[in-house]
This record gives sequence, C-alpha cells and structure tokens, in this order.
Amino acid sequence: MEPQTAHRTQSPSSPSLSSPSAPGPLASFVRFVVCGGGIGVLSSFAVPLVAMTMPWAVANAVITVASTLLCTELHALFTFGTGRRPGWRRHLQSSGSAAAAYAVTCAAMFLLHVIQSAPGMLTEQAVYLTASGLAGIGRFLVLRLFVFTSGRKGPLRARRPVLPLPRPVLTQAAVATTC
Repeated sequence: MEPQTAHRTQSPSSPSLSSPSAPGPLASFVRFVVCGGGIGVLSSFAVPLVAMTMPWAVANAVITVASTLLCTELHALFTFGTGRRPGWRRHLQSSGSAAAAYAVTCAAMFLLHVIQSAPGMLTEQAVYLTASGLAGIGRFLVLRLFVFTSGRKGPLRARRPVLPLPRPVLTQAAVATTC
C-alpha cells in the first residue's frame, strides 16, 4: 500500500493548475460577447439611474469609462486568460479600441442620414446593430492579436535565435609569435 502525500505530481500530458492556458479563438469570442454584452446591458440600466443625479451626457461618460475599465479587467482575466490583471498600457489600448468602435458606429449612422434624410427606426436599428457587430468583431481581433497577447511581441513576429559569436582559438604557436 502506497502512502498518500499532500501533493501529487502531474504527468506531462495533464494541464498545470497554477498557470492558466489561454482559451482558443472561439471560446475567447464567446467570452468576449458574454462579458461585453453583459456589461453593456448593465450599463444601459445604469446610465438613466446615474443621470438622475447629474446631466445625462456626464452620466453616460462616467458609466462608459467605468464599464470600459471593468470590461478590460474581465477580458484580461477571463476572456483571453492572461492570468494577471491588465496594466495601464493595456487599459489605454483597450480604451483606444473601444473609441475606434464608437467612431465606426457613429460614422455608420452619419452615413445613413446622409443617404436617407429620414430613415425609419427599423433601418436605423439595422444599420446601428450591423456597424456595432462589425466594430465588435474588429475590437475582438485587436484585443486578441495585439492587446492581450500572451507575452508575444506581435502576432506574426518570429524570434530569431541568438547565436554566440565565434571565439578566436589561441594556439601556443600564435601566442609565441605575438610575444
């Protein structure tokens, strides 16, 4: 009978419990939609509540900043499985991608109103949701490939091996001729 020990050794094929592995692209995308969509829905309820104490534009800005910070934390820890909280640089990069997505949806709505002077509500919703979906996919790609990469410098950048420089071989004859 073998004595039981407090810690077991893991076989090479079993996953390590201490270091989280990054989820695959499909799992990351589902997590991205759930986290971002969930925070978006909560934010849509929070803005009117906060707007009771301050102007609507200020309440919207406050909730947008807070939700972007929260989403970045969730994306780092849960969506992309980095295993650590994001630093300021990742927060800024994530905010930049959110601002770009916001610009895409605004541009789509602006173009719609240039093309049709008085579009119907259904048309506006269709254009907004399509632009929002495309911007969300773009934001997911930016976050996955550039912001939350797991220690890589870039998605397509291969590291070159560092080779040691050859050392000159000193023989007794070479030392004798120089002295």
